[in-house]
Amino acid sequence: MTLAMWGAVLCLVVGAGLVMSWIFARRPTLDARLAPYARPVDGRTWVDHTSGSRFVVTRLVAPVVRDAGKMLERWGSSSADVSARLRRAGSGLSVEQFRAQQVAWGAAGLACGVAPATLLRVARGAPLLVLLILVVIAAIVGALGRDAALTRSAQVRTNRIVAELPTIADLLALAVAAGEGARAALERVATTTSGALSEELRLALADARAGEPLTRALSDMAARTGAQPLRRFVDGIVAAIDLGTPLAAVLRAQAHDARVASREQLMEQGGKREIAMLVPVVFLILPVTIVFAIYPGLIAIRLTG
Repeated sequence: MTLAMWGAVLCLVVGAGLVMSWIFARRPTLDARLAPYARPVDGRTWVDHTSGSRFVVTRLVAPVVRDAGKMLERWGSSSADVSARLRRAGSGLSVEQFRAQQVAWGAAGLACGVAPATLLRVARGAPLLVLLILVVIAAIVGALGRDAALTRSAQVRTNRIVAELPTIADLLALAVAAGEGARAALERVATTTSGALSEELRLALADARAGEPLTRALSDMAARTGAQPLRRFVDGIVAAIDLGTPLAAVLRAQAHDARVASREQLMEQGGKREIAMLVPVVFLILPVTIVFAIYPGLIAIRLTG
């Protein structure tokens, strides 16, 4: 098959999928049916952004994306795990939006796999089954790449929170030693600092202002971030508030422990990097050094022989 025929087949498949999704469109949900008659709290009229000719393509592709997202949830990570990682990463995406991005990355991987597969088929006459496997693997790699990117983002933000914890703990200890209460100290530190941990403190204080107890809001913050040093720090604050112990001494001790833990983590990372640095030394620099040391002797032996 020529390149034009492959392009025509691909267009026919995509067009057939869109037509079938339009014919077998899902019934609207209860929220969608009540949306035109609902009015938000602020008094503005409800606007259905999915209706109209401008969003026809979106409405046609939405069922396909929804089904693909359910398939990814069935075969990949669960919605609970994705939701937890989204919270740890500080992302405002919902699970459905993340699944849609996974589908988009999978489609991009599919397109990246179709191009070399077509070239191999036209130039070398590669077997069709092998090319189909290549295309499927490219699509799977694209979907898994978005999941790996989310995991990496969550880990980076968690490490940033752990790095900011000693400074935040020292500022809290200073504020409490100056005579402020626990909530006032948290408010002052959260409003005067910036960073990932400050954002989490602002969210916890917003929950506390909404009626949730401060200790529970802090515990939820620690569980949401997934950082063990922060969990120990919050446990110490909660215990000091519940038992009535001097909070300033507890915060100073927690700050010292956080700095010690940060120093130990830095030493551990340095040990891992030291091992990783041995790889180019052993496999690149050492062989070149041996070649430079032995080659002149080999040339001298050949000349004298």
